Amino acid sequence: MRVRNFRPAGRKGDDYLPLSQSLLFEDVGDVLQLDEYQDFTAISDRSGLSGADGLGFVLLGLFGEVGSLLSALKKKKRDKDAYLAYEAAVVEEFGDALWYLANAAGRVGLRLSDLAGRVVASRADWSYHGQSVVRTFAHLQNTSNHAASASTAFEQRLIELAAKTGGLLDSYGSGRIDNNRDRLAADLVEVFRALVRAADDADISLDIAARRNVAKSEGRWPREKVWGASFDESFPAHEQLLRHMVFDFSERTVNGSTFVVLEMNGVNVGDILTDNRPIEDDYRFHDIFHLAHAAVLGWSPTLRALLKRKRKSNPLIDRNEDGARAILIEEGISSWIFNHASRAMFYRLTTSLDFDLLKSVRDFAQGYEVEARPMWQWEVAILEGYRVFRLLKEHRRGRVVVDLDEHTLTFETH
Repeated sequence: MRVRNFRPAGRKGDDYLPLSQSLLFEDVGDVLQLDEYQDFTAISDRSGLSGADGLGFVLLGLFGEVGSLLSALKKKKRDKDAYLAYEAAVVEEFGDALWYLANAAGRVGLRLSDLAGRVVASRADWSYHGQSVVRTFAHLQNTSNHAASASTAFEQRLIELAAKTGGLLDSYGSGRIDNNRDRLAADLVEVFRALVRAADDADISLDIAARRNVAKSEGRWPREKVWGASFDESFPAHEQLLRHMVFDFSERTVNGSTFVVLEMNGVNVGDILTDNRPIEDDYRFHDIFHLAHAAVLGWSPTLRALLKRKRKSNPLIDRNEDGARAILIEEGISSWIFNHASRAMFYRLTTSLDFDLLKSVRDFAQGYEVEARPMWQWEVAILEGYRVFRLLKEHRRGRVVVDLDEHTLTFETH
């Protein structure tokens, strides 16, 4: 079965377009099937472990996500209204728990819809909420809301869910399910039932949680990489970032102060830069990060300002997307990531970035046009920027070719 990419509400047809970052948390118009979602978890699995060989790893993931749900509830109880991210965190953790549950079942040939059919309300009624056939997440619940509760009832349900998940891990660790598929199925049903009950008490829609989980995975690890249209393609040519640019970085020392000069076609771009820090760390080369943002994301309000390419023909875009606050946002992202990168040898041995870092970057950029760019593009932009940054640190100067059409940075010594 081919797993489609989900479409925004109201969209018709059988097109399969990857979600952009801007659609990460949008509802979609068609029904999400349980088995369809389970197939997605197999396709999006990044563990490198196939079949039952990876079952232990997935069960540990499930236990971890249940722990994250408990942690979110603890923070809400402790911080109360100060924990503003509670609802989003709970929905996300439910989605992650569903992913691991569905993936674990699929590894041993159990269909999620079959398990759902055994998530019964009571022995007196072997249907669930009057549903004789359970094919979708919506069939499992009475709720369609996503306003997370922090009630005592929810707390008890989460404890129950943690206990059932612990029982599943105990069965696996003790070997009781090695040759007993029925025991494993029963344990998975118990966890599924507890998960549904917890979601009911929290007033969380598992359908919404699963959809957001799909969108998050697609934004981070897409099956098809689509770069998206340029943000300025509809603007006059003189307001567009040039699609091919060549910049020269050079380091100079005057009166004991070392600074970097950025030039384009022999003309200085912006002010000379120093580290602006008591202990030198070469942040004076940080314009390379703006070039990486432009090359990969097609976005850099800082570079637009430096090159006088602001989109003034549209006052709202000029003020909001190309204005001072957007510039500060980009500078803040660059500085914050730099602190992280400096503790990781400026990503010298890094081929991928952790999800929490990319999620934080997404939160930084929320509300600006660049939020349409998925996490994988941010990862490329960051890693490419630091690849060239390391070369600039090594050579202390160099030429950088920026290609917005190919989304690349090329470093040349001179």
